[in-house]
Amino acid sequence: MAIQKIKRSYRKTKYILYKETLVDYKEHFWAFLGSFIGIGIITYLQSQTLPHSDIVYLIGSFGASSVLVYGVIQSPLAQPRNLVGGHLVSAIIGVTVQQLAPDIIWITAPLAVSLSIVMMQMTKTLHPPGGATALIAVTGSSEIKNLGYWYVITPVLSGVLILLIVALIFNNMTANRYYPTHKKYHKIRKRIHKSLQNQ
Repeated sequence: MAIQKIKRSYRKTKYILYKETLVDYKEHFWAFLGSFIGIGIITYLQSQTLPHSDIVYLIGSFGASSVLVYGVIQSPLAQPRNLVGGHLVSAIIGVTVQQLAPDIIWITAPLAVSLSIVMMQMTKTLHPPGGATALIAVTGSSEIKNLGYWYVITPVLSGVLILLIVALIFNNMTANRYYPTHKKYHKIRKRIHKSLQNQ
């Protein structure tokens, strides 16, 4: 009995390791294409509207969000509610902390990140790059700090909506990828796919 359990555990572990080491070129292609276009659009808008100023539209946390929404689309942390809500909650907290204590970086930086984590947990919008969005609000350039609450609208909301729209398009281009990954949505999508194949 114990030997059978060990053998079963061994086979299961071997299978998991095998699955994790498989290279899925199609998955990598769509992750590359989605992230390239998402970040590319934000960068293009930056170059066209603010060519000689600080990079305001393109904040570092968008790179981390791209990893989630294009590379790990089934993660609960990558879902639209988390992507949009996590960034917005964190941006509001970051700007508020910056307004309250603008010159005490050793307080504002940890406070902005810590409060944003707790607020994302409370609002069920946990998105790890949100912590960076809060941090950028207090440690960013003077141009970013001078935006005040406009930082929440642009670059944060405008950039997040671009990433989301691109994710909704490119993460649903094939039958194997679906985003968002809610079970109801997936069942409806499967039914539509089946009916299209039967026609």
